[in-house]
Amino acid sequence: MNFLASHAGEIALLFGQHLLLTLSALAVAAMVALPLGIFVRSHDRSGAIVLGILNVMYTIPSLALYAFLITYLGLGFGTALVALVAYAQMILVRNVLAGLKSVPPASIEAARGLGMSPLQSLVHVELPQALPVILGGVRIATIAIIAMATLGAWIDAGGLGVLIFYGLQHNDPERVVVGSLACALLALAADAALRAIERRAARRLTG
Repeated sequence: MNFLASHAGEIALLFGQHLLLTLSALAVAAMVALPLGIFVRSHDRSGAIVLGILNVMYTIPSLALYAFLITYLGLGFGTALVALVAYAQMILVRNVLAGLKSVPPASIEAARGLGMSPLQSLVHVELPQALPVILGGVRIATIAIIAMATLGAWIDAGGLGVLIFYGLQHNDPERVVVGSLACALLALAADAALRAIERRAARRLTG
């Protein structure tokens, strides 16, 4: 493609912006989702309310959420980051919860029998055994974040969506194709890397 050769610098810059937004959103979302998932596991009633709220948030159309957030946060990277973190919570929290629930009760009882506190049991026994399931959620959330991050261009957050939006607005199919392919390649690379980590964690657990 002529466009790919003549605009390599622009594409690389937008790819870097997209990657930064994705990694930032994933890191913040994981830091929020882990304690939230632990809380939901430990508190049935309030946990059900939290899950209900997350489900409702996930059903909000992404453009509507962006439009709502820019009213209070303005345009830019930070607003896109908040939106992506919010969307990722439903996937991540549910997988943290599923992972913790998959830990055999016998393992928890053995940890308590060894004199571990609930916190020590969580850190040294439950979370390591739940890790493959949690990583599965991280993988799914990462793909969702990469896809939704393209809409960040609509609120001046940069990223590969800039190519797609510009191409659609100016009848420039090359930009649309290049932007879409770059997003797809990023998603495939992230999925492959996280699948490898997930398999390694599963092997360590069973081996």
